[in-house]
Amino acid sequence: MGITVSAATVRAVLRQGNIPPATQRARDTWASFLHTQASGLLACDFFHVDTAFCRSLCVLIVMEVSTRRVHILGVTAHPNRDWVTQQMRNLMTDLEDQLHRFRFFLRDRDGKFSHAFDAVLAGAGVQVLLSPPRSPKANAFAERWVGTVRRECTDRILIMNERHLRIVLDTYTDHYNRHRPHQPFINDHPRPQSPDCQPP
Repeated sequence: MGITVSAATVRAVLRQGNIPPATQRARDTWASFLHTQASGLLACDFFHVDTAFCRSLCVLIVMEVSTRRVHILGVTAHPNRDWVTQQMRNLMTDLEDQLHRFRFFLRDRDGKFSHAFDAVLAGAGVQVLLSPPRSPKANAFAERWVGTVRRECTDRILIMNERHLRIVLDTYTDHYNRHRPHQPFINDHPRPQSPDCQPP
């Protein structure tokens, strides 16, 4: 159109729109991605609980980031690739009617995750995202929940065995998902995104 725009005009327009320079916009791309994609993001993590008899139990959890709803996938003393993959198949079955909501699955680079695990998610149309090595902040939502469940629950109870831990975690997760206030929801409990997700 033959119109020349000076750099000063571009700067003025960006300032009016509160848009920072491109170099600053690119600094927090991971955090921005997590927030913009939260409605379609699942995040998972492992954590360990020691029983009263000095036995270490492994727990696998998955969180729906947008609603902060947590699913306890399994508890075992001997986690391996086959066990982890089966827990993911079970979750895909449980979320069958809601799978269309999720586009990404965030996990770390733990050796217990196999190609078969990723294939289960790919078959459901969910893309697997790997967090960088030794970067717990990259999976902050799941990591924060692990800290919360430890402070509020498992560090305050003597766990006897797998069955006891599963009962304790199921009870706490029900409280967390349905009754515990959350700051992102203005101190309300996690809200389902649709009537199909209503808690029982």
